[in-house]
Amino acid sequence: MSTTASDGVASTTRTTFSRSTRIAQHIDADAATVWRLLTTAAEIPRWNSTVVSLDGQIALGSKIKLVSTLDPSRTFSLKIKEFEPNSRLTLGNAMFTRTCSLSGEAGGTRVVVVERIGGPFYPFVARKIPPLDENFEQVNADLKKAAEAAAS
Repeated sequence: MSTTASDGVASTTRTTFSRSTRIAQHIDADAATVWRLLTTAAEIPRWNSTVVSLDGQIALGSKIKLVSTLDPSRTFSLKIKEFEPNSRLTLGNAMFTRTCSLSGEAGGTRVVVVERIGGPFYPFVARKIPPLDENFEQVNADLKKAAEAAAS
């Protein structure tokens, strides 16, 4: 197992026109197990406590509709932009992109998630976007728990 002091701890960097949140985590499960959890849309609300609902199929070019506990009154329409099995998943819309990268490491998988929110209109809406660090930490804790349970 290859953990660091920052495993499971999110960090956010801000500029005038963007905000980027990143988290990395070692999971004691193979990449295929983690990938299956990340890409089986119907199962995500069962293991991910930050997702209220998710409709659609996670496949390259497809669109999903996601309702998050961050704002249960809003439905996010997201496009799957990258889909490299057991390796890389990117989804987003015009304002944000979230990429989840998986890589093998001793005893499991390193998961790195980066979300960038930004663009020319970002300064006008930045105050309305809640902080994501706690949300990222909860998602990663949920993913780690579900993947390690499935692998044992």
